[in-house]
Amino acid sequence: MTEKELLYVEDAILHEKNIVAICNETINYLEDENLVSFLKKEIKKHETMQEKLTNMLKEKANE
Repeated sequence: MTEKELLYVEDAILHEKNIVAICNETINYLEDENLVSFLKKEIKKHETMQEKLTNMLKEKANE
């Protein structure tokens, strides 16, 4: 993996973290349980993506 590709992956991880943080913050202001449920699903989806990207970096570091 090139340095530029590593930077892209790092940026993607940070974007996923930001999405999770924004969703968590937004949940605090919502009263509609459907929206809360939707955001909780989105949080899980983005946490999973963040984990996949982090694991990919760890695998590359161990090569």
